[in-house]
Amino acid sequence: MREQFSKMEDSETHILLSAIEDNKLVGSVMGIICEELYGECKPFLLVENMIVDKNCRRKGAGKALLTELEKVAKQKNCTQVILVTESERSDACWFYEAYGFQLNNKGYKKKL
Repeated sequence: MREQFSKMEDSETHILLSAIEDNKLVGSVMGIICEELYGECKPFLLVENMIVDKNCRRKGAGKALLTELEKVAKQKNCTQVILVTESERSDACWFYEAYGFQLNNKGYKKKL
């Protein structure tokens, strides 16, 4: 895992953030900057691997992670933030909608 983190540290397109509370890791999120393949080919941010410890949810860690990730995305001139979550994860869906995300697409996944 350390090797993966080291690769991301040097990447221009990957952003890895962590939430620390009382010297313990309580959450993390990864953002990947991509560019559109059409129109003006503007960058956008894809949110991946958002996780907050169950005992630390609804205390601001997730909001802080997304706020910081959004700040970096704006600095990189991203025009939108996209994320996908499992529809059964009602707590996650509620959190993202409360943060301002809108459900507007249907996603498909195929495991390899």
